[in-house]
Amino acid sequence: MSGATLNHIPVMLPEVLAALAPCDGETYLDATFGGGGYAQGILQSAVCTLWAIDRDPAAVARGAALAARYAGRLHVLEGSFGDMLALLQARGVTTLNGVVMDLGLSSYQIDDPARGFSFRADGPLDMRMGSDGPTAADLVNRLPEAELADIFFHLGEERFARRIARAIVTTRTAAPIATTAQLAGIVRSVVPRAKDGIDPATRSFQALRIRVNDELGEIERALAAAASLLAPGGRLVVVSFHSLEDRLVKQFFNAAAGRGPSPSRHDPRAQMDRPEARFRLLTAKAARPGATEINANPRARSARLRALQRLPGAPDPITNKHEASA
Repeated sequence: MSGATLNHIPVMLPEVLAALAPCDGETYLDATFGGGGYAQGILQSAVCTLWAIDRDPAAVARGAALAARYAGRLHVLEGSFGDMLALLQARGVTTLNGVVMDLGLSSYQIDDPARGFSFRADGPLDMRMGSDGPTAADLVNRLPEAELADIFFHLGEERFARRIARAIVTTRTAAPIATTAQLAGIVRSVVPRAKDGIDPATRSFQALRIRVNDELGEIERALAAAASLLAPGGRLVVVSFHSLEDRLVKQFFNAAAGRGPSPSRHDPRAQMDRPEARFRLLTAKAARPGATEINANPRARSARLRALQRLPGAPDPITNKHEASA
């Protein structure tokens, strides 16, 4: 195994490859390169061209070794996956046969204390996937109490959000909150430990990470861009790790497949024709990792996989013009 994937275990790799179904001569995108596990699996599965995107400069640097092994077939780009349309079109790529997205953090990011994603080891309170923009420390030390509470409640689904925000504001009046250990300690001091054993700081750290990186906005932009890039018959495969992500993916997939909620029969919209479905669901419900994988890689336990396929002859989602079948 290459250095690009030495410490990284790609979640649900066999299921991802089965859903993506790579074929020789086709073009694919790994929209969240990370440790390169999916990329390597795709390149080994078919003699295809693979583009990859990551906003983390360290991930792009690691990708150089894998790109050297697959010279001319793997191209790693630095940028946000929500900007995939512009990144690819700048390189002359306007159509893809498949896209895969892993919405979780890579092991490299979690395990490096200097990145500030985890409270397992003390480190600077950063949490940025890229190298620009405000850090988590900037947010906890500058935002008003009410805004912090909203972040913890809406993005972390934390029921003690107000209590946490109040404790943060009280603490920072004495000195800035600069490290992961400091923040975790503040949260633990006001949130009771759950019976399931999950650390009380987990949801707060998740919420700040999502806010720092605009993760939900990135997902929405990436889903729309990926759908617009897929050729007829092309597939979009997404692996998510918490309910907010999975809800966005599920709603987008259902809408694309024409499976939105039906209006009441008393609603005038019920008499209108439904929009033509452009995609079909390949997963009736989210696929889950098996017990063997969860035992080998506990980080996989919350993974959900959903897959979608562009229908042959479906209208292009941007131009609304029909394309010829593949």
